[in-house]
Parts: sequence; structure tokens; C-alpha cells
Amino acid sequence: MLTTTTAHARLLPAHDAHDYTYFRARLADPDLADAGVAVAFLGAPLLAVPVRGERRGGYARFGHVVDALQARALLGTVPGFPDLRVCWSPYRDTCHTVVWGAPAPQWWEGDEVFGRFFGYSDYAIADFLRQRSQTPSSASSDPRSPAAT
Repeated sequence: MLTTTTAHARLLPAHDAHDYTYFRARLADPDLADAGVAVAFLGAPLLAVPVRGERRGGYARFGHVVDALQARALLGTVPGFPDLRVCWSPYRDTCHTVVWGAPAPQWWEGDEVFGRFFGYSDYAIADFLRQRSQTPSSASSDPRSPAAT
């Protein structure tokens, strides 16, 4: 059983992640969810999905700098999380992000490009685009991936 800890953070098996089922249902390769790990702090453990096959990168957001640093250190012990880096938020009320794999597409790239980069299935991408087109504010918002991991 996988359990790795630091002062406040710990890694758990992927299926212990609060969002495991959500991501497993949306990834083009559902086995990637099983190859991931749950990153746990005080709240619900969240899934970190590794890079493999069509999935070229990933990310996870953390509210505190120390949490992002601990998560980066822990993920560095797990295969499938290459080139780990922390992207600092310049704002106190915005999360810091741990990023792995290849650099993400530029912000102006379409949602389909983001979806493929993060390894989502064609169905998940189409569903995301359909839901987004029904949102009044979507015409002016920045492109986003179908879900964060």
C-alpha cells in the first residue's frame, strides 16, 4: 500500500482520491487514474494523474506555498511526474500550482487542444465543449482544460 508523508502532506493510493471516479470516467486511458496518486493534506485527497501515452502534462493547485512545495517533493518520488515545477501565484487569494510534464498549450489555444494535452477522451472533450457553449459567460472567458489534474 502506497503511503508517503511529509510534515503535512501524504500520498495515498489513487482510488482514495475524492475525484478519482470523476477523472477515471473522463480520461482517454482510464488506467492513468489508477497509475496516479492521491495527494492528501487536511482536506479530501485529490488525484494527481501522471504523464503517459497521449497525456503530456498535468497540474494540481494548492492554497498555500508550503503545500505546493510539499506536493512537488512528494510527487518527485513517483514515476510519471517529470519536470515538476511550482508556478507561484502573485495573488494571496489565488492558488499556487504544481505542474509536471511538457509545458501546457498557450492560453489562446482551443479547449480541444487543452483536452488532448491533458489526455481526456473525445467524449469528455465534446461534453465539456457542449456545456461551455451553454454558459452565457463562456464567450468572454479564457480557454480551460475540461478538468484540472
